[in-house]
Amino acid sequence: MKTDNNGKYLLLISIHGLIRGHELELGRDADTGGQTKYVVDLAKALAAHDDVSQVDLVTRRIVDSSVSADYSTAVEPLSDKARIIRIDAGPAEYLPKEQLWDHLDSFVDNLINWLNEQSHRPNLVHSHYADAGYVGVRLANLLGIPLIHTGHSLGRDKRKRLLARGLSRTDIEQTYNIARRIDAEEETLANADLVITSTHNEIEEQYGLYNYYDAGRMAVIPPGTDLTQFHPPSEGEKIPFAAQVDRFLSNPQKPLILALSRPDERKNILTLIEAYGESSALKQAANLLVIAGNREDIRDLEHGAQSVLTNILLLIDTYDLYGRVAFPKSHRANEVSQIYRLASSNGGVFINPALTEPFGLTLLEAAASGLPLVATENGGPVDIIANCKNGVLVDPLDKGAITEGLLKLLRDRDAWELASRNGIEGVSRHYSWQAHADAYLNKTRELPGKVLPIPSEKAALRASHYRDRAIFTDLDQNLIGNPAGMERFAAALRENRKCVSFGIVTGRRIDSALALIKKHGIPRPDVLITSLGTRIHYRQDLTEDDFWANHIDHNWNAQQVRRALNPLPGLKPQPKNEQTPFKLSYFIDPRKAPSVDEIIALIRQRELTANVVSSFGQFLDIVPARASKGQALRYVSQRLDIPLEHILAVGGSGADEDMMRGNTLAAVVANRHHEELSQLVDQERIYFAGQPHALGILEAIEHYDFFNACQVP
Repeated sequence: MKTDNNGKYLLLISIHGLIRGHELELGRDADTGGQTKYVVDLAKALAAHDDVSQVDLVTRRIVDSSVSADYSTAVEPLSDKARIIRIDAGPAEYLPKEQLWDHLDSFVDNLINWLNEQSHRPNLVHSHYADAGYVGVRLANLLGIPLIHTGHSLGRDKRKRLLARGLSRTDIEQTYNIARRIDAEEETLANADLVITSTHNEIEEQYGLYNYYDAGRMAVIPPGTDLTQFHPPSEGEKIPFAAQVDRFLSNPQKPLILALSRPDERKNILTLIEAYGESSALKQAANLLVIAGNREDIRDLEHGAQSVLTNILLLIDTYDLYGRVAFPKSHRANEVSQIYRLASSNGGVFINPALTEPFGLTLLEAAASGLPLVATENGGPVDIIANCKNGVLVDPLDKGAITEGLLKLLRDRDAWELASRNGIEGVSRHYSWQAHADAYLNKTRELPGKVLPIPSEKAALRASHYRDRAIFTDLDQNLIGNPAGMERFAAALRENRKCVSFGIVTGRRIDSALALIKKHGIPRPDVLITSLGTRIHYRQDLTEDDFWANHIDHNWNAQQVRRALNPLPGLKPQPKNEQTPFKLSYFIDPRKAPSVDEIIALIRQRELTANVVSSFGQFLDIVPARASKGQALRYVSQRLDIPLEHILAVGGSGADEDMMRGNTLAAVVANRHHEELSQLVDQERIYFAGQPHALGILEAIEHYDFFNACQVP
């Protein structure tokens, strides 16, 4: 795979939601909102730029009879230089984002397999949301390319809001997997070369909550608006969607107050209806049009949407708003622009009363259509109205302020005309996709260069050309501890050396590992990965992979890490013969030392990029962010041209976890240390052997029928 020198090849990753190039199902659920539209429009806009040769938008492939077959298509063209690529990960059916975490390692591995089949490698990867950030970090680290990230919404901010609503930390964790999300966000911010936000508010109010907050690596580049689709109504234009609205209204000639959003409690539609229902002036001045997703039967929707929609109907009844409120059951994506123009054509106003709005694409679409705005003062609307001078900011919990803001624009035609005109001109000037693409590519030119891509001369490193599979195992937990089992394992290896390569992955230094290998009569490995994935040696002559050493040195500062950890109680540096330039090793006394999570937080607070590995309840190791047993194994897989699906990875301690996640044929020996790796028990594709040590490896070989066939379970 080589770099295309005729223009940038950009890889965008947005994993969850229902993403396709046409008829986006916006508002179908909490995962299919503005982000899905943003990434599709971004891919098209970047592909239209002269400096770009290809844009691939990567998402998860979904094969599920409850959703459109469009989402099962592996490749969907968006333009001559842009396409959607769908990658398999986990179950075939559609899953909400909170249930995807255990499948992201497989997404990484399958995406790398797909990239290996392409003629060029991407110049950069741009992840969207925390789950894509998790994938983007691993992909960028392996390929040595810059990582750009856009969070869209952030877990720490969400947890803060959920706690304010009265939910317990336990309920939040069980429902939203919030700890894994926040951890992925911290890791992404630590590794990202550039973070793109839509507003200054995001940087200050949301990213500022994170340990790796660094305003110097953040840029505000507002998303664009399709001005060919969203534009003011033409003189005398007949708008077909008017028929859907007029049937609700006693006096359809009155101006429309338009609210358009998902049926989500945070969108605060209920407060808007209460404000309207309690104000005789508002009811006299205008009708209310609420577009809140699509529904056939409210009872079939998920609980959150069901609650909001039911309460909308109850409030309409409570305030007796029949004939004044239009509440259509459904609309098509291509009718959204009609809805804006309908409201604009009769002097209406667009309102976004959300409790907080990260950006507000609907505000731009409404403004481009000539609608003045009344919007929440929390989040992105602050920037939009400051730039366009086309409306009023209000406290979304203050019904009086909402009423006053709407009446100001509905009653004063001169104010309405000025706001409408300013909005049309402001969106064109500040929020076009062409301007976004120009600013985006200018920022990418400023990114620091990274190391060279993985060398492609794979064949020279292969121990034998006919070996298409490999066994990689830890040393201490697996190969040592049962001499009889070790002898049986060694004999099985000798019998099958023509078809399998053998690798050892250990936390020990190379000299210590070699001494143990000799002492216990362990077969000499074809690949020896030592010091927790920071050194790689090949063949009997132990040729070191110098490229790997250069690769993992990126952003590594051992001295600063040592300075941060040395004062901590309960941490004692291991002897010098266990330290290396890329591995800082400590003994940890859990009774005195901070928890591992607290140590990770400390490293993050110092804005240091590193991986923290805890094993056997008494060892703590810190290695570069690009190094770990799993990352080294995936690198070797690329170098030896052996698919991960043909690699049996066997472990027994917490340090082995990331080499067993993803597409490897994974097994855990029975003598695993205490509860380490217990979080993998629920994953069906990881085999937990009933036998300890080398006997457990032999059991896994038999389970997978490894020497005769290599099949992913």
